[in-house]
Amino acid sequence: MTKFESIISIAQPLDKVYGFLSDLNNHQQLMPENIYNWSSTTDEAKFTIQNMAKLALKVNARIENAEILITPSEEAPFALEMKWLVAADGAGTTAKLIVSAELNMMMKMLASGPLQKLVDHQTTALAKALA
Repeated sequence: MTKFESIISIAQPLDKVYGFLSDLNNHQQLMPENIYNWSSTTDEAKFTIQNMAKLALKVNARIENAEILITPSEEAPFALEMKWLVAADGAGTTAKLIVSAELNMMMKMLASGPLQKLVDHQTTALAKALA
């Protein structure tokens, strides 16, 4: 599995950050502009990545104020797992997003840049959404 990670500190209490991330309805605010056809519930989200693929994701596990594990709910172009880890950090919260993807050599060359960019975009967007 290839891992893509991004971490950010947010000046908000842990329960607020966890509460935001645990509801997939909020994740639309974290997506870049090339995402469209978004539909979601608290536990599932479906969307299309422009010129790429349709994805359907679901919350697979939640650990209160610590972790949210998101996995595909339908067939995806490759095996994928998104994990949000949150922890109290002095006056605020540290949020870390880890995307693990099963990529062959060709897919790694094509997708590594966009996946890292997506992970970085989501953590930055999280900080803005909770500012």
